[in-house]
Amino acid sequence: MAASTCFRKVTLHVLPSFFIVGPPRTGTSWLHEVLKKHVTLPTLTKETRFFDLHFHRGVWWYRAQFFGLGSSPIGEIAPTYFASHEARRRIKKLCPWAKIVCIFRNPVDRIVSLYRLKRGYAMVPWELDEALVCDRELVESSLYATYLREWFKDFGPDRVRPMFYDDLCDRPQFFVDQLADFLRIPRLTLTLSDLQVVHTSETLTYPRNYSCVRMAVSVSDWLKVRGLGKLVSVVKRSPIGGLVLGGGPAFPKASANLSEAIVSLFRQEIEALEVMVNRDLSAWKQVEGNATPISRANAQVGCN
Repeated sequence: MAASTCFRKVTLHVLPSFFIVGPPRTGTSWLHEVLKKHVTLPTLTKETRFFDLHFHRGVWWYRAQFFGLGSSPIGEIAPTYFASHEARRRIKKLCPWAKIVCIFRNPVDRIVSLYRLKRGYAMVPWELDEALVCDRELVESSLYATYLREWFKDFGPDRVRPMFYDDLCDRPQFFVDQLADFLRIPRLTLTLSDLQVVHTSETLTYPRNYSCVRMAVSVSDWLKVRGLGKLVSVVKRSPIGGLVLGGGPAFPKASANLSEAIVSLFRQEIEALEVMVNRDLSAWKQVEGNATPISRANAQVGCN
């Protein structure tokens, strides 16, 4: 058998048939907890970051993240892939058969939640208004229509399913039923414990010591790449994790002016998404007023 034919057969067997690509803070951690009992997801670490950060490690490294493959469908829940051109193209190359799920959330709520996560884990040092200018991910991952259009282009509309965080919150059983039907897996009945699993940014605070948390996050990333993601999770849930993470002041609510500026920044994206998916998203545009504008061009420029 030719080596190339053998490689194709192996990859068909061990690579995902679906990706839930986010963007971040759209219920992907909750979905991971719900789906891991019914499909095969990465076991060594929740997010492999293979297609955007670790592609150079090779397909066999990626295969090793799915320990104990069975007969259930293989998938990955990877919210950082949504706004990554590299991830999309690499998935298209290695997994052209894959189905893609994108989940969209009110941009103001999602950006605030993502910012709190990144600030709480010492990924950014700025306040929210500064981060909107200095942190490219906050803006790029909110270009919903722009990136959805690219996923449609590469995989075709029949293999890409837009879904909404509002439905997940309001009708979780309906949401997972629709997801299961699209992925062609048996429908699953949510339990009371499933509904009580919440991964919220509301409890996050500023870090007690920025440098200490930043170092801890770097060490955890190093461990995850080496297959020790479960150890990281254990430490994170232990008293040691409580000593390292959080402990600082609570995050303030985003000001009305800043919320207005975010809506203004993404209004065209929201309206384009409304047309693409034929859904009324007027609730995402209800904040009105004279906001201090945030230039998209400036928001895409990184800060030192």
